[in-house]
Amino acid sequence: MNEQTPPATVRVFIALAPPDHAKEALARELHLAYGTHPHIRWNRIEDWHITLAFLGELPAETVPVLRRPLAALAAAHPPPRLALRGSGIFDGRVLWSGIEGDLDELHMLAAGVRTAVKSCGITFEERPLRPHLTLARARRGDRSSAAEIAEGFAGFTGALWPAERLHLVGSNVGRSSGPIHYRDIEAWELGSGLPAGSEEAGSGSG
Repeated sequence: MNEQTPPATVRVFIALAPPDHAKEALARELHLAYGTHPHIRWNRIEDWHITLAFLGELPAETVPVLRRPLAALAAAHPPPRLALRGSGIFDGRVLWSGIEGDLDELHMLAAGVRTAVKSCGITFEERPLRPHLTLARARRGDRSSAAEIAEGFAGFTGALWPAERLHLVGSNVGRSSGPIHYRDIEAWELGSGLPAGSEEAGSGSG
């Protein structure tokens, strides 16, 4: 296999991720829809996330400067307790599940994340925070599938869980015609109280 040249830019966002048991409970709720609507583009369960700040394409050399301020923020911020609840659609074809729980804490964490990013001199489009998990996207022209699926699990309510880690994530969106994949560039435990430079404060997989 030929060695590939690392990309000059990285598509980056900062997010929380539900624990496995919360994702599995929602996946069970969606089981029938996976079978009846295989033609829509389902996100991989392991990639489900709650975006706090979408930074877009950044120069690869810029990404490391985010590590220290995000590690410090995560260490100082208590984990919000959240749950997956209900369903909805964006733009007629993007299927999502909603978030409930400590939403004030979640908004405070997102505000802190955005302040930390701007302190690094990184500019990005500040979209209003609408906490959700994006589950699937219907094909263009398909204006019914997402709504049909959303109606089927509108009454879903999952158990509360603590958001344990803050994730700095990279994706391959726009780099190939295949499925979207995400990878942790680094992740930090929330509420650890550890100094930003501590080895225990973060763990990278990228």
